[in-house]
Amino acid sequence: MSLDPPTYLASLQNNIRQRPIPWDGVVRAGTLTEDQLARIRAVDRVKKEARQQTVESNLDAYRLLFIGEPGSQSVLESAAKRQDVVQYLLVLLSDLLNAVPALCKAIVATSDPYRQFLPLLAQSPSPDAAIPLLTSTVLVGLLAGSRDESPHAIDRALPVLLTYLSSLIKSSDAGLQDIGVQACSSLLYSRAARTRFWRQRSETVTPLVEILRAAAGVGNKDASASLWSGTTGPSSSSSRSGFEGSLGGGVGLQLLYRVLLVMWQLSFEAADMGDDLNDEYDIVLLYTQLLRLSPKEKTTRLLVSTLLNLLTANQNTLLPTAVLARLPALLQNLQTRQFTDPDLREDLDKLRELVDEYTKTKTTFDEYVGELNSGHLRWSPPHRSEVFWAENARKILDHENGELVRRLADIMKKPWDNDKAVLAIACNDVGCLVREVPEKRGQLEKLGLKTRIMELMGEADENVRWESLRALGGWLQYSFEGAK
Repeated sequence: MSLDPPTYLASLQNNIRQRPIPWDGVVRAGTLTEDQLARIRAVDRVKKEARQQTVESNLDAYRLLFIGEPGSQSVLESAAKRQDVVQYLLVLLSDLLNAVPALCKAIVATSDPYRQFLPLLAQSPSPDAAIPLLTSTVLVGLLAGSRDESPHAIDRALPVLLTYLSSLIKSSDAGLQDIGVQACSSLLYSRAARTRFWRQRSETVTPLVEILRAAAGVGNKDASASLWSGTTGPSSSSSRSGFEGSLGGGVGLQLLYRVLLVMWQLSFEAADMGDDLNDEYDIVLLYTQLLRLSPKEKTTRLLVSTLLNLLTANQNTLLPTAVLARLPALLQNLQTRQFTDPDLREDLDKLRELVDEYTKTKTTFDEYVGELNSGHLRWSPPHRSEVFWAENARKILDHENGELVRRLADIMKKPWDNDKAVLAIACNDVGCLVREVPEKRGQLEKLGLKTRIMELMGEADENVRWESLRALGGWLQYSFEGAK
């Protein structure tokens, strides 16, 4: 999937190419040697074919020109005090790497190919400073062009480069975001690179998810609560486009597509990181919401393909969440749309088959277990069903030596400042367990549930107070009856 270069970067590079450099004066000042200048002029402002032939016939000379060797400085080192010259040389090198893949391989084959460039990334604290920006382009060209998986690349250069690119993605400037996201996409060329990207997820994945949350119309502070509450609304299973040219939060379609592309590439490691991706970012729920809003086939295709990768690799853990997020109904709705992309239609069929196969074999009890495992409760049908509790209360208490009740207790320990409904639902569930299996009250008390219920009677939220009062009433009823 080749993408056009970011407009901001292309404009900057074109401006630098057109700047006149007084090369003879640079040589007279001792900044560059005559030999270095001759190498530069041989490939500067010439046709692509001539440039390629010149470099390929002198690979070693051009490798030395840009990265030097012991006892011989590179042009970047020699010209370090001339910012205009350094900028020009970085643009020229980036052009040469694109035009002559053999140069990329020749540079990477050296003992320490990134030594010249990494310090330049930290030259300015400003993310839009020209030299760090142009240096990042060179580094992306070297790493991606060679698909380098050496320790120099994965353990040394890539972490520093990803930190810099993340500063671009976090910028409020859409042009810089575009550069950072597209560069990250170029760098996810191998499992080792994707693993490194994931290890730095607080820097790399988090800002991407923040962009996706903005596109979904939810803030980062209460993203989970907003998304879960959206699954219960009257239009939760409908497919709404709602946006033309721009999505929620001012996220443009092109930026959205590029962020989705990076996440799709990352999803090829779903077996290793899919569960954590969902635990930390509610990714299945977020993607289901984005799929409802997706206005273009190209974004829909990436959303569907990423969900397919995640759910296929983590069926036991993520399919229950997909059902809670109302993905089955949404997929049914999408089947009625006439998509022209054959890959999208194929992935959509596979995803629907996967989800349908799961839902055919699962009971209401499985749905409740999936909800507890998701760590977020919502007013789904089991909670208010007397039949459900009559049939499953004891099973819930005994399941895996009380694991489900422990999960319920863990959920109740949190304050849920942005979604008090979770606490109200949890109180409802505890009350139902006490009502149906009163002899197991001791098991619940040992987990601190009675104490927590009493604490919640003082909550400001009216629904939490009501549900906690109802739960405690059942507790007291059986306590009095036992005392008679």
